[in-house]
Amino acid sequence: MLLKTENLTLKFGGLVANNQVNIMVEEGSITGLIGPNGAGKTTLFNLINGVYAPTSGEIYFDGKRIDGCKPYQVNRAGICRTYQIINLFKKMTVLENVMVGMHTTMKSNFIHAILKNKSEQIEEKKAREEAYELLKFVGIENQANNMAGNLSYGQQRLLEIVRAMASKPKLIMLDEPAAGLDPEGRDTILSQIRDYHEKTGITVLLVSHSMEEIASNVDRLIVMEKGTAVMNGAPSEVFSHAAELVAMGLNVPCMTQVLLQLQQLGVDVPASAYTVEQAADLLAPLLKGGRPTC
Repeated sequence: MLLKTENLTLKFGGLVANNQVNIMVEEGSITGLIGPNGAGKTTLFNLINGVYAPTSGEIYFDGKRIDGCKPYQVNRAGICRTYQIINLFKKMTVLENVMVGMHTTMKSNFIHAILKNKSEQIEEKKAREEAYELLKFVGIENQANNMAGNLSYGQQRLLEIVRAMASKPKLIMLDEPAAGLDPEGRDTILSQIRDYHEKTGITVLLVSHSMEEIASNVDRLIVMEKGTAVMNGAPSEVFSHAAELVAMGLNVPCMTQVLLQLQQLGVDVPASAYTVEQAADLLAPLLKGGRPTC
């Protein structure tokens, strides 16, 4: 396991924000983190990346304890994250924003930057080339010299993810990376994340409120409710508890909702069918071979 928490708890006075949270994220996986509003997902992110120090419990990353470390220490250890609210340097160019994400991996310091010695110039040139290649990978290299604040909302979302990738982390934590985008924009963002994952093998921990996104883009799922982790498994395992997810207030995939309604009508629906693809295959014969859509 690349990331593991043991009985992780955070209290704000009498409020327990995270309560005895135990999760595991396997190296090389895309793991989804879901739960209703107020379940403690973002708080858990803030504990992992050092924004908050836990009241009790432990966090292990790559075999080492990191609970209580500062955010810059966590970043140097190999964890990078994005936030629900876009946080770019909008008066810097797109390319410069990506290069900012590389600062923890660069050897040159403040003095080198002032003196502009040869080693600093070589490192900066290499950083610019790598930053441009990352922009090219996600298809916005033509915006490299434009101000980040002039990008469309969707491109700004993508740029923030690219900046996180630029630090070459072992684990990237994405908090609602497609928030505020239309379905096409969400698909673009998520396909870029999966493409980068497949290219590099990077481990991804992804928060999303869209169950369709989760069902089709993750290997494992962690479900949080009332500040603690209540489920952890493959999507097929988790969605087999669809009725419980609905009771939590989650919008399960539309196919799963159809299956739940069929089950209420007395149809014997196997638990393995509660993922989008399996549900579509199950219902296809009923629609004379056509694949149902929602």
